[in-house]
Amino acid sequence: MNKTTFRVNQMDCPSEENLIRMKLDNIEAVKFLDFDIPNRQVMILHEGELEKIRESFESLNLGSSILKKEKAAEEEEELMLAENTGQKKMLWTVLGINFAFFVIEITTGLLSDSMGLVADSLDMLADALVYGLSLFAIGSTVKRKKRTASLSGYFQLTLAIVGIAEVIRRFIGMEELPEFRTMIIVSILALLANSFSLYLLQRSKSKEAHMQASMIFTSNDIIINAGVIVAGVLVYFTESKLPDLIIGAIVFMIVTRGAIRILKLGR
Repeated sequence: MNKTTFRVNQMDCPSEENLIRMKLDNIEAVKFLDFDIPNRQVMILHEGELEKIRESFESLNLGSSILKKEKAAEEEEELMLAENTGQKKMLWTVLGINFAFFVIEITTGLLSDSMGLVADSLDMLADALVYGLSLFAIGSTVKRKKRTASLSGYFQLTLAIVGIAEVIRRFIGMEELPEFRTMIIVSILALLANSFSLYLLQRSKSKEAHMQASMIFTSNDIIINAGVIVAGVLVYFTESKLPDLIIGAIVFMIVTRGAIRILKLGR
């Protein structure tokens, strides 16, 4: 297997990394990518097709050039491919946790009349969509990736708008108090699940942009879980539905922002 290192003069941040990934993912010969953003270098493990890879870089107009071409050592090749496989397995695990708690929270949220839990469940679903999108897109064409991103973004945005409308309806109407015990218990379980997911992601010690983004998403989820727990406690002490509605509205706004970001990727 070949190992080629490119110099990319205009690769300054993870956005350029994402552009390069999107461009190279549909080249079957590319098996592994390693980004060194501070030094503006990309190391590619590939099986031939160097000219196609070079043309893909040039089409991005980022000032790319080949620094080094060599044969990858067998041990190095095995290590890189194992790391790539490990990241995929990890993302599948985190996706499974997020989707499972989406089902748990949407069910308990509806049964307990808690918009905080419903909103948090949709945030879990949004994260699952992001992880699923990354895994589904591997090896597919750029056009297919963009179409998938757009569908995911519109679905997520629709759920968020429906959720915000429901918060407004409950704020105006005479709704019963949410079941604070269910809010607190389920949110504690979700917090533990997200903490475990964050532990798995951090254990990888990956500096790649998509893994760093996954850590940020999961860290935000932990903060949201804590917010729902606080809202549950405030519902108990104040005997008011407002804390639950407020945290629900905040989370729905976060989901909306995430949907808009996904839609931008689909353009």
